Amino acid sequence: MDILTLNCGSSSVKYQLYRWKEKKILARGIVERVTIGGSFIVHEVMGNDKIKVERNCPSHKEAIQLIMETLTNKEYGVIKDIKDVSAVGHRVVHGGEKFNKSVIINDEALKTFEELSDLAPLHNPPNIMGIRAAKEVLPDVPHMAIMDTAWHQTMPEYAYLYALPYEWYEKFHIRRYGFHGTSLLYVAKRAAVLLGKKSLEVNVVAAHIGNGVSFNAIKNGISVDTSMGFTPLEGAVMGTRAGDHDPAIDLYIMDKLGYSTKEMNNILNKKSGILGITGQYTDRRDVEMAAQRGDARAQLAIKIETYRGRKYISSYMGALGKVDAIVFTAGVGEMGPVQREKMLQGLEGFGVVLDKTKNNLSRTRNAETDITGEGSRVKVFVIPTDEELVMTEDTVALLEGKYDVHTNFKYSFEDPLYRNLLREEAFKKEVEKKPGLREIRAKVPGIDN
Repeated sequence: MDILTLNCGSSSVKYQLYRWKEKKILARGIVERVTIGGSFIVHEVMGNDKIKVERNCPSHKEAIQLIMETLTNKEYGVIKDIKDVSAVGHRVVHGGEKFNKSVIINDEALKTFEELSDLAPLHNPPNIMGIRAAKEVLPDVPHMAIMDTAWHQTMPEYAYLYALPYEWYEKFHIRRYGFHGTSLLYVAKRAAVLLGKKSLEVNVVAAHIGNGVSFNAIKNGISVDTSMGFTPLEGAVMGTRAGDHDPAIDLYIMDKLGYSTKEMNNILNKKSGILGITGQYTDRRDVEMAAQRGDARAQLAIKIETYRGRKYISSYMGALGKVDAIVFTAGVGEMGPVQREKMLQGLEGFGVVLDKTKNNLSRTRNAETDITGEGSRVKVFVIPTDEELVMTEDTVALLEGKYDVHTNFKYSFEDPLYRNLLREEAFKKEVEKKPGLREIRAKVPGIDN
């Protein structure tokens, strides 16, 4: 059984093909510059060099057709026929209040996603275009929706409601929804394994830090609060998003400069955050290099981002009362020791001690690492996320009629014996160059010596 997962953005389509019975990734890649000209696909078969093919893709349909042609190519493909694909799992950013778990896509579900497009104008429309295109290219297989918001549907009312006129919630569904749920679900379940506990027994503060950033308070294995809100704009400082700020500023500037709501929305989502502070950078590696060269605004951006992150971590520790672990994940969370260290500075009074040597060593996407310092009452883990695996498992379970909300459903990666074979192989090669990684690899209680 081969499962295809698709993540459709406005101008890109990421994909992965997974052979379920062998628990093996066959291929993965991305089609870029969809709809804007100069399109190309970068295709990777596990163990081989990446392949790049240029092909104009004026719509998502052509992009998905290109993916299927690539997957079945006689030279570098991995399947003989598109009929080998058993089902397709689609990432959908916003599922609103209606969905608390992944679903089989039917006309009613698709209509709901379209109705929610106003709540996620940057994400749901391309997600929907991708679903429609994939159903045209692959009309004879089931298509499933895996929603970022579903994980957060366990938040209590007092956490997800805003102190705004209540009728706005009743009429327009104004509330906190939260995002990055698939990633946060994965790392929460893996943290439980590393702690030697059941998934519904752990209290965790999870930090998904990439271009977008989510902090998540997880109590007894379920999401009870998160930093992103009605849209992905609220919360932490991000690559190009402003995050928390006084909304009166937006009204003031709109009056002063005559900006429309559309123009202000663009500024807040695409021209603020790290980019807004530095004036030129979004990639944290670029920010760090500029800071080392003495760039005052780059230095300031690091301080602002990490200070805000530290506030979220400490406030969620207070909300949870007892915390078993702090978990960092996603691009910066997995590869950014500077951000991790600065976000945990000063939290020793909360029982959090970071081992700086281990933290500096921890730059890998192939293994879970334990960077806890001596005497810490709270574990600190770096857990590489695996959203595609969650999407694949949800798709298979829906296909087989075994799926349920995550509190009633067990994923393969909740098993203490679970191993990602692809990452295992890559880690072996990585350790040859950086032997210290072996010493900081997180151990599974009762399994690893």
